[in-house]
Amino acid sequence: MTSSIIKIQNFIDGKYVEPTEGKYLDNYEPSTGKVYSVVPDSTHHDIDLAVAAATRAFPAWSSKTAMERYKILNKIADIIDKRLQEFAEAESRDQGKPVSLAKVVDIPRSSTNFRFYAGAILHHEERSVDTDGIAINYTLRQPVGVAGLISPWNLPLYLLTWKIAPAIAVGNTCVCKPSEVTPMTAFLLGEVLNEAGVPPGVVNLVFGTGPNAGNSLVCHP
Repeated sequence: MTSSIIKIQNFIDGKYVEPTEGKYLDNYEPSTGKVYSVVPDSTHHDIDLAVAAATRAFPAWSSKTAMERYKILNKIADIIDKRLQEFAEAESRDQGKPVSLAKVVDIPRSSTNFRFYAGAILHHEERSVDTDGIAINYTLRQPVGVAGLISPWNLPLYLLTWKIAPAIAVGNTCVCKPSEVTPMTAFLLGEVLNEAGVPPGVVNLVFGTGPNAGNSLVCHP
């Protein structure tokens, strides 16, 4: 390993942290076939820390008004748009697609995800049904807690934000396991979340393989 190798870290409780067992996986640049970064090989210990952080953050985040969450989600989108070139180049280097494609599809759609769900929470309607004058049945939508989110490699930031945005827009918190083969833009997203004022623990990013980190997340009680 040389000094030029980028060390990706987990993002838990608003901070970048090393994996608890100190293990990393090589991450290859598709255009060269060479290792250009290392990504945490996280275990259930890291997932436990992230879930605990998300659980602590849930009461305050779910108590925020829709307008408060709307403003924060739009701020996330603004920052992604401001860093468009940087994110497009990172996505290209990590995933292998042309910068031009990432710049017009992947990254703009990622910010759009946050804008769409920010607006949606201001305009949804509840539904009620009158049952022959005997009772009124109605639907009450409320945040449920911590969401476990796993995203694939082919549209890394685009599909990750498509999961994060609706989850946090309605007041849930989340623990995310991005693909371990395309982790770079998820890693950069932590910076965006902090700059946008997302409270610590609302969004946590834990990197690792499916059998280790992914399985621990989906099996977490």
